[in-house]
Amino acid sequence: MNGTAAATGSASCRFAHYFVECGVDTETGLEPDDGADQYSYNIAVTLFLSASVYLSGEGFEQSPIRRSFKSKVLVHYPESTDRNPFNKDAVNMLCMPRGLSFRTRAERLDSQFHSFTMSSDDGTRSYGFVHTFYEEVTSAQIITAMQTLCQMHHVEHHSSLVSACLGCAGSFDPARDTLYVSKALCLLTPLPFLQAAREFLSQLHQAVTSHTAPPLPIESYIHNILYEVPLPPPGRSLRFHGVQGPIVCQRPGPGELPLGEYPLGEAFSLLGVDNMVQLLTCALLETQVLLCSHDYQRLMTVAEGITTLLFPFQWQHIYLPIVSAPLHHLLDAPVPFLMGIQRRDGSQRSSLHLPHETNLCFVDIDNRCVDAPEDLPVFPDQTELIQELSEVLLRFGVPPQGGGGVTTPATASPRLSSLVLEDLMEDRRNGNLGGEELEVLERLQALARRCGGEKMSDGGKTLGHVFEEEEEELKAAKLNIQLREVFAGRFAAMFGQYEEFVIHSALDLDSWLSNREGTFSFDKGSFLSGQPATHLHFLSRFLETSMFSSFVDGKVISRWAEREPLQQLFDSRLERERLYDTDEEDSRNCRYRKCTTVFESAQVIERRLLKADHTAIHPHLLDMRIGQGRHHPGYFPKLQADVLAQGQNTNKWSGRVTASRRTDLKRSSVAEHLGVDNDQRPKHTFVRKNLRQAKLLDSSPQAVTQTHREFVDGLLSECRLKTKRMLMERMGKENVELGQGEANIPGLQENTLIHGLCDLLERTWGHGLQLKQGRSALWSHLLHYQAARVKTETAAESPDQTYTSVGSGGASLPVFLHICCYSRFIQTMREGLSEMGQARAWIHLALEKKMLSHHLKELLTNQELLRQLYKHHAFLLCEEEREQFLFHLLSLNTVDYLCFTRVFTSISIPYRVVIIPMKKLSIAMATVDPWVCVSGELGDSDIRQIPKNTQEIYFQCKNLGRLSTLQLGQENSGLLAKCLIDCVMVYNEITEHTYKFPCGRWLGKGVGDGSLERVLIGQLVSPGGEEDAGRWTGTPPELASPSQTVRAVLESLGIQEDMREAANNLVKHFHKPEQERGNLTVLLCGEGGLVLSLEKFLLHGLKSNRLFQRNVFVWDFVEKAVFSVETADQMGDLHRSTLTKGPPCDLLCHYVNAINASPRNIGKEGKFQLFVCLGIRSVDRLLSHWLPLLADCSLTVRTYEDGALLQDRAAVHSLSRILHTLNEFTITLETALVKGVDL
Repeated sequence: MNGTAAATGSASCRFAHYFVECGVDTETGLEPDDGADQYSYNIAVTLFLSASVYLSGEGFEQSPIRRSFKSKVLVHYPESTDRNPFNKDAVNMLCMPRGLSFRTRAERLDSQFHSFTMSSDDGTRSYGFVHTFYEEVTSAQIITAMQTLCQMHHVEHHSSLVSACLGCAGSFDPARDTLYVSKALCLLTPLPFLQAAREFLSQLHQAVTSHTAPPLPIESYIHNILYEVPLPPPGRSLRFHGVQGPIVCQRPGPGELPLGEYPLGEAFSLLGVDNMVQLLTCALLETQVLLCSHDYQRLMTVAEGITTLLFPFQWQHIYLPIVSAPLHHLLDAPVPFLMGIQRRDGSQRSSLHLPHETNLCFVDIDNRCVDAPEDLPVFPDQTELIQELSEVLLRFGVPPQGGGGVTTPATASPRLSSLVLEDLMEDRRNGNLGGEELEVLERLQALARRCGGEKMSDGGKTLGHVFEEEEEELKAAKLNIQLREVFAGRFAAMFGQYEEFVIHSALDLDSWLSNREGTFSFDKGSFLSGQPATHLHFLSRFLETSMFSSFVDGKVISRWAEREPLQQLFDSRLERERLYDTDEEDSRNCRYRKCTTVFESAQVIERRLLKADHTAIHPHLLDMRIGQGRHHPGYFPKLQADVLAQGQNTNKWSGRVTASRRTDLKRSSVAEHLGVDNDQRPKHTFVRKNLRQAKLLDSSPQAVTQTHREFVDGLLSECRLKTKRMLMERMGKENVELGQGEANIPGLQENTLIHGLCDLLERTWGHGLQLKQGRSALWSHLLHYQAARVKTETAAESPDQTYTSVGSGGASLPVFLHICCYSRFIQTMREGLSEMGQARAWIHLALEKKMLSHHLKELLTNQELLRQLYKHHAFLLCEEEREQFLFHLLSLNTVDYLCFTRVFTSISIPYRVVIIPMKKLSIAMATVDPWVCVSGELGDSDIRQIPKNTQEIYFQCKNLGRLSTLQLGQENSGLLAKCLIDCVMVYNEITEHTYKFPCGRWLGKGVGDGSLERVLIGQLVSPGGEEDAGRWTGTPPELASPSQTVRAVLESLGIQEDMREAANNLVKHFHKPEQERGNLTVLLCGEGGLVLSLEKFLLHGLKSNRLFQRNVFVWDFVEKAVFSVETADQMGDLHRSTLTKGPPCDLLCHYVNAINASPRNIGKEGKFQLFVCLGIRSVDRLLSHWLPLLADCSLTVRTYEDGALLQDRAAVHSLSRILHTLNEFTITLETALVKGVDL
């Protein structure tokens, strides 16, 4: 293999890809880099002209010494590699995010370290490690330019003479001071070898600043790490040599967690365990996460720590832990992101002008503060998790509340520079010392610690310091792996059975790819139904994230392709856990169990770090020209390009690695940080549709425009997918409610989808916003729109503030009045809602009213307001995409939602109740004094008296939810106080929902069953006026009260079938998830319900001696039967009948007498309904016993015909068994059904 092949062909299995030097380019001069003034100039040629341009910039209030200037990539080696082309602008921006920084001798010149990460177009991630130091400026042109700029700054900002200010802060005089400028040395690696890269760059810098020349030219060490140090094999450690000593790195094996060297202990110390768990929750739910700190390395530490803890999931969206000033337009991104920005001195959060904060998690690392979205769910078993994490942190001396840190090394001891001791140190690392030799080394180490103050060589470290650094590195590595194991164990506990819910519906990969959007790959409803109730809020939202979808897609694809490495690792850990898990009871009860692998994993890391498995080739002399490579203390040398541009075949390293080995290293390297096998990458590209980071790092105007264009396309695509998903789920649910399928999604999941829609609308309205004027972009736009309409439309002030005009007649109002009226109502809600809460309430209300698309379209008609609020690239200014967006939202009008009614439960809602009598007898309403009590799933309205001579009442009360029953009664008991009621209509004046409560019966004494009070069952009428109760009640459309035709001849088989169907509906009701259950009252008392079916059963064959075929009532028979039993008991004749005396018989008599003694005048039909409901409820469960008692009563033979069902032993026994099956369910009745009965 020639040198070129060694430099490029084996790049993927090398420790490092590139070495980069960034700093000031003396040939091109200085260029402002503050994001405000982008005029470039060359100071060396046109100093004063350029300076005048510079003075016009916004940042000239600062002294030129305090300002930053654009840096340049001075050199990078090699020129390029086959799989990782060098991105010059991106590397320069990330190496020096704040550009060049100048200092004088009077200021601190401390070196700094930070790292960064960047991704290539194919998703491969690489890591950069940067050591920044200050180097004296030797260019006379740069010195003269800085002096002139300082003088011009003082002339502009001070009235006194320039010479009087030369000694103040920020001034520079080359005759009195020395000018320094920042320079960065960077190492780009394929894997996050943080400690090794940091140590190598630190040793390199120490060698440059030392007065003593290093043993070899700097080029030898750079060449060695670029071309001669390979990646350590999986599960092994590697030792290579820096300028001043050996450096060790390690790599996890196939069964271990992926490499993660960023110190989690430091991240937990910076934020505290509570904040870290909250931040991880935000990342898992794919909120927008923005980190802020003055230190770039802190940004990387927290960002990498969080993404490391996501295992086995992977972040799918924008990931830029370091965002420099030219990239601040990315803060406008309307997509989930994880980004970090540097805090400028004295800057506050408000100065960032973030366009939207509804779904933003803002992390102030320096002040240990995490501002999460207001509706963030709690992580499952969060209290127990925090306790376990705290125990791990305390074992390593890190306070769980934050503010501390991993113990730092003690004071350095004198250096022992003997070559023998250095060899002993290396042997100790390799584990080659035993017994006596190790004792000698320990004594020497103790002696070194006792000796103090001996002069060290420049840049040298003491032996004691070296040992203590090793111990701290080992300690941090062990803490890292233990914290990661705790989280990995949590995810294994939550998703240990996930494979059982993966849906494999396609026959081959191509068919699955082509139908992916229209199919479900995971049975979310079944998965959630088996989770603890406290976990549902988090899990329902997590199952909708891209990272979980990508994870499931990888599992589906594994049928036809090799599994992704991270998923394969997770699956193997699950299999191992099942194999050794003997505590099945804890697993079944979902009890929290601590991780059991923390110590085992830490021991594996410790063994690798204490004993290096492999040693790389030592640095050696290169074929350099005479005179080059000379040492100049304090100055980084000009590197000889010809020896670093490519590897030299004299090192013989290429012969030590076989071709097959290089292939394995390449595959494992890529899989390590990408999670995708090379052969399968084309098949996985559809999963990762996120923006390419290489384009995001391009700050040119063309690239910025293209980025925002992709944001617009992404929002439109997301809207299409979300609305399609909501339609599929809701329409599937409606089919279930109509008896066409089985439920597969809980109501909580529906709320999650609506929450996602709210988030999408907020991000859409926040894209391209000129200036944020509130935490909710949508609500701010609504207020602007409302204010504009008030100015231009006098009609906007006319709607009644009580909102009575927005009820049934509201459809005639213009759309803009609807918007203004309901936004004002939202503002008056006594819910203590924030701006974000008000915006979501408005969206929920518009969605429930099927007006969301219309209202948003109306908002966007004010073009002048749009141009005033938004930049030219904003989504809302893209007409074609905006129209498509509204069209997708319009499709949601085809389904019904009760999202506002069910979410905002404590608000006050205005209701209007109208009593509708039979048309021919409407005059009879003048003789009665009616009252109503409306009940819903959230409560009742109490009794409301209807004003005299009217048929309607208007009142406000706490939200009743979906209405179910209505009590209708009258106080007058005279013979003329009676009326025939057709139905009662109830209108919700806010949501414009209309409920119909059919009656069809008399209300009054001496007519019908003599009832003065009736309980009516309601059905919802859609806003368009079409009755469609089935969508809302979960049962077929019904008339609320039994019809008057039940006395007709009924076939016994049909009656028994109706009875079985009524019971079966109750069984299916209780087998559904609780959130999806319909109205139980309807299943009991409505058309086709249990009460009506049982009434038909008891009416079958009932004899009637009444004239004119007047109606007979089952309650008459029940009363007579009880009277017969009680009379026979008193006369001592009970032993002659077949009726068995006992508790069921006594309770039957007790209940019937209690119902008759009730002060409510509910009539005979109402009493029988009450009788059935009391017998079936969970407290009693007596109905299955009462039916045989009634059949065995002596009165039954005289009252019923021979062919009656009640006299058929088999039919009675069958019905009793059916009713007995209902005893296993918890049946709780509405208060309206049993009110007034004293048992």
